[in-house]
Amino acid sequence: MRDIGRIEGADILIKNGKISFIGKVETDQLDTQIKVIDAHGCSVLPGFVDSHTHFIFGGYRQDEFMDRLQGVPYMEIMQRGGGIINSVKATRKATHEELASTGKKRLASMLSFGVTTVEGKSGYGLDLETELKQLRVMKELNTAQPVDIVSTYMGAHAVAPEYEKDPDRYIDFIISDVLPKVKEDKLAEFCDVFCEKNVFSIEQSEKLLNSAKKLGMGIKAHADEIVPFGGAAMAARVGATSADHLLKASLQDITLMSQNNVVATLLPLTAFSLNEEYADARLMIERDCAVALATDMNPGSCFSESIPLLISLAAIHMKMSIEEIIIALTINGAAAVGREKNIGSIDIGKEGDILILDSPSYKFLAYHIGVSSVQTVIKNGKVVFSKGG
Repeated sequence: MRDIGRIEGADILIKNGKISFIGKVETDQLDTQIKVIDAHGCSVLPGFVDSHTHFIFGGYRQDEFMDRLQGVPYMEIMQRGGGIINSVKATRKATHEELASTGKKRLASMLSFGVTTVEGKSGYGLDLETELKQLRVMKELNTAQPVDIVSTYMGAHAVAPEYEKDPDRYIDFIISDVLPKVKEDKLAEFCDVFCEKNVFSIEQSEKLLNSAKKLGMGIKAHADEIVPFGGAAMAARVGATSADHLLKASLQDITLMSQNNVVATLLPLTAFSLNEEYADARLMIERDCAVALATDMNPGSCFSESIPLLISLAAIHMKMSIEEIIIALTINGAAAVGREKNIGSIDIGKEGDILILDSPSYKFLAYHIGVSSVQTVIKNGKVVFSKGG
């Protein structure tokens, strides 16, 4: 993860949205309709992939954030009826148009930080109607603005209030009623589950993910975030594309993830927001896990889409090198959403998703703490963002 394949002084030619040439181009021999962008003295990177977010939701939870600052644990807030269930109530009430409007604004902010592909999870409905509403909003937004959206169905984000005393029956409801509809309407590429103590057990999580897998969906897991629970090992057993959070994952489980090519998606903004210890990125990298970094943008545990802050936290607190951070936000992020063959690196044949930094070195991403270095964002060969207009 330290080898970013740096090339000095090269030109990148993008045609029909794809990278067609990397090397030296004689600009006077180019078709006059091709736009030439002078990035002399700048660093050029692949577009960032934010591979774990919950950016479609109704309402906010600012009071819960203040409670956490006063020392109230996140799980206690959930047991009080707050947490995810609070957002469920607001999202059920929100209209499609309201969710699309706020979602589009959040995507514009992500784009300004260099995100060209984002994964978005449902999970604030916990019923058929609202879960489908969230996924349909994402499907609509995918064509209404530049950022590509990879949709994930996460009805198993919490036990629905209607099934509070019977989580097994809720899992059965998801498998029998919701997953087939999600698949039929082509609303999600992945299925995710919050595998955690007092949420969904290892057995429930495995049953759900295997059912989604049989339908041809990719699978993911929120794993070992709050207590050591074995979620990472479960993700390895069922062949998940990624296991995410992993603050409490054991060495044995990390080794299983590495052996089964499960991407370890780490979310330092969430640990920062919850004032928890950070996932052990160094151990995972040393164990040959493919580590990705993502924001976990959501209304509760991490109300932030800030890539600059994420980079600073990964560098300072997780002891990742800037090269490892870039890999984690590009090709490994792409692998975490199953798109590493199409995006995540500057290679011939891949999509023309390119960032131009306003600094002479990519190291400014970490060095200029908490400030975005992204000057220009190119998506599929078209300029879609430029700092200052």
